[in-house]
Amino acid sequence: MKETINYLKKLTSIVSPTGFTKEIIDYLIEEVEGLGYTAVRTNKGGVNVIVEGADNTKHRVVTAHVDTLGAMVRAVKSDGRLKMAKIGGYPWNMIEGENCLVHVASTGKTVSGTILVHQTSTHVYKDAGTVERSEDNMEVRLDEKVRTEKETRSLGIDVGDFISFDPRTIITDTGFIKSRFLDDKVSAAILLDLLRKYKEENIELPHTTHFMFSVFEEVGHGANSDIPKQAVEYLAVDMGAIGDDQQTDEYTVSICVKDASGPYNYEFRNYLVKLAKENNIDYKLDIYPYYGSDASAAMRAGADVKHALLGAGIESSHSYERTHIDSVRETHKLVDVYLRSELIM
Repeated sequence: MKETINYLKKLTSIVSPTGFTKEIIDYLIEEVEGLGYTAVRTNKGGVNVIVEGADNTKHRVVTAHVDTLGAMVRAVKSDGRLKMAKIGGYPWNMIEGENCLVHVASTGKTVSGTILVHQTSTHVYKDAGTVERSEDNMEVRLDEKVRTEKETRSLGIDVGDFISFDPRTIITDTGFIKSRFLDDKVSAAILLDLLRKYKEENIELPHTTHFMFSVFEEVGHGANSDIPKQAVEYLAVDMGAIGDDQQTDEYTVSICVKDASGPYNYEFRNYLVKLAKENNIDYKLDIYPYYGSDASAAMRAGADVKHALLGAGIESSHSYERTHIDSVRETHKLVDVYLRSELIM
């Protein structure tokens, strides 16, 4: 797990809100090419790594996404603060009080700030605790001496500049991993570590496998292009959702049976359960009611594949998230066992 956790810490340290992912893709390409693979940067901006297997007639696809939630400058206010437009799906209260960076397109520089509701001071606003958190009253307080729109614009800031959130990655002595964007950088770290393992241990997979790192999952149209015609199975490795009525927890791998897009392939999920049982991998089956994945996006795009979804259990999804190294380990084991197995019959 040490290598996987190191990959995770590196990935969370690189900002990558959807639409602003070049830096993390550059890192991925450098890393996989350093392992000895050929990395293909897609026109859409993702990365594909093709690992040739013993059978090159029927292929597998396994994906993780490295794009994250974020925001964009919606407007520069008269007092010099910034209004925001959300990138991805989250309630405004989940980023209130978070430190952030504004990535200034015109200069290439960053300006730090904090995301707050306008009516923050309890000594001034009697409704500070009850006012609705919305696009109209959430704002970025910049760490610059700006009091007017003109002063803020003099920094080069304009509408459309990306805003990234501080991930605050912490790994505790008790094995908990706390960070923003564990969705889905845990999965990306697992795929990177498996690529490392297969190369260093000279492991040949039974079928040619496409490792796809997508960059538009958070907005719904992730890895649904560049799917090879030889592909017959498509596994999305993403987060397992935790909450009331959910079986998923922070210590096992979660296998999704249905999300907002509908049921996942019945034979495929049963095959994953069979592999988990045979290899003593702790798992949970679950339904994610308000969720979509790269696999479901591929199905909407018309991919003729069996599709499945699994991942580590992530607490407080799309907020300040948490999982445990046990869940990461069980997820790593199941993906590995699956990729080394034969096709679903």
